[in-house]
Amino acid sequence: MQLGFVIDQRSCIGCHACTVACKAENGVAIGNFRTWVKYVESGTFPDSRRDFAVLRCNHCATAPCARICPVTALHKRADGVVDLDRDACIGCGACMQACPYDAIYLDEDTGVAGKCHLCAHRLERKLEPACVTVCPTESIRVVDLHDRADPENAPIVARETSVRRPECRTGPSVHYLGASPLTLAPVAASRPAMWQWAERPPWRPEPWPASAPSVPGAQVVLEPVPRVRWGLPVSAFVLAKATAAGVGALAPFVAGPAWRGPALALGAIVLAAALLVADLGRPERAWTMLTRPNPRSWLVRGAFFLTAFGVAQGLALVAALAGLPGGRALALAGAVLAPAVAGYTAALFAQCAGRDSWRAPWVLPRLLAQAVACGGAALAAFGASSLLPWVALALVMLVAFALVERRASHPTDSARTAAAFHRALRPLGLPPLLVLGGTLLLTLALTLTVTLIPALTPTLTLTLIPLLTLIVLGALLLEEHAWLRAGQLVPNS
Repeated sequence: MQLGFVIDQRSCIGCHACTVACKAENGVAIGNFRTWVKYVESGTFPDSRRDFAVLRCNHCATAPCARICPVTALHKRADGVVDLDRDACIGCGACMQACPYDAIYLDEDTGVAGKCHLCAHRLERKLEPACVTVCPTESIRVVDLHDRADPENAPIVARETSVRRPECRTGPSVHYLGASPLTLAPVAASRPAMWQWAERPPWRPEPWPASAPSVPGAQVVLEPVPRVRWGLPVSAFVLAKATAAGVGALAPFVAGPAWRGPALALGAIVLAAALLVADLGRPERAWTMLTRPNPRSWLVRGAFFLTAFGVAQGLALVAALAGLPGGRALALAGAVLAPAVAGYTAALFAQCAGRDSWRAPWVLPRLLAQAVACGGAALAAFGASSLLPWVALALVMLVAFALVERRASHPTDSARTAAAFHRALRPLGLPPLLVLGGTLLLTLALTLTVTLIPALTPTLTLTLIPLLTLIVLGALLLEEHAWLRAGQLVPNS
């Protein structure tokens, strides 16, 4: 059994009765929506038109939100409805990144996610969902997609319907009759600075990029604008984790005190964990990732990698400080775990079906190069100046990846739009690519100085190299933040 909707956009009048009924029935907070009506205008007067589309959760046959949820709060019911256990949700926002339809929101008051559950409480009492009951034109109908004999399924069987984002291969269960492609393709229409009746919300001030692959003359004039959920704390988490992994991978092979590498790696991994927990909507529930984990989620797998790495580094630090045997073996164990710590995020990004730009093949090597740059720079600030050439090499790779991400021929309209946003973003008023390039030049200059005039190395270690470390980490944080934000600025509705 797979319940879903057939929505007849030929008769829909865009009255928002479904939106109001949904909010009233489910107590949806102001500013959030579980179903909404999108308005798209196209053409020029007098040959202009307005099209509507009723949008909501697609109750996918293969639900990416349920796969990525770290605490199994999202799950498929026996009737095919994708439901949410609000008591279990920790507010990590991963489901929002995985959903290709912008159908999940985070309630800022409770820190818990919310979405359409097809009015499951009404279905269990043999009642229709609230949106179906109130629709004045009877444009919304609930169907069992597996019951091909049901007359309501006739348009689907005859292939007369359309679905949103079929390229994501999620098996969406909301089918549309007579819907304009401009309303179903998220980036087919541009987003103006003003909506039909109001200004756009302030949390996405960036203008629609001129190079986005939108249809000329088509623009969205009404729709909700979801918040950008993963911001600076998540960018800082990625950098802290990269620093820990880079230090853990490089420190055992560089001369220096045995405690230096484990101490730096452990400090960075503790910082990363603190940033991750602090960004949750319900940080007090973070522990449930370990007590009711979803083994399919790379958030959970990553948490186990971070824990194992942190334990290895902590034991190596204790052994080094206490002069106990086995310290080097533990440090080497940390080095073995380091690539997984740095790179598992690529698998997590790959689970984000709603963010095409995060699923590119170069994300994993980019994360590994990031770890070498961060870890090498951190160790160099504490006396390991011999790692500066490795930092420079990693920065060369990162500049190359940054150019590819902005200029490559991306395979989907969503990824192309993300690249257009990425080129235009200026966090703190600074162009990230220019800052990254300047950081590379500074690193090369300092590397040559240390190589050609080794007598200056002690002085540089106390002055310029720590400053360079801060510049490297700052430049990488700027670029990571721009990359994460660009992917989330692309609408999925």
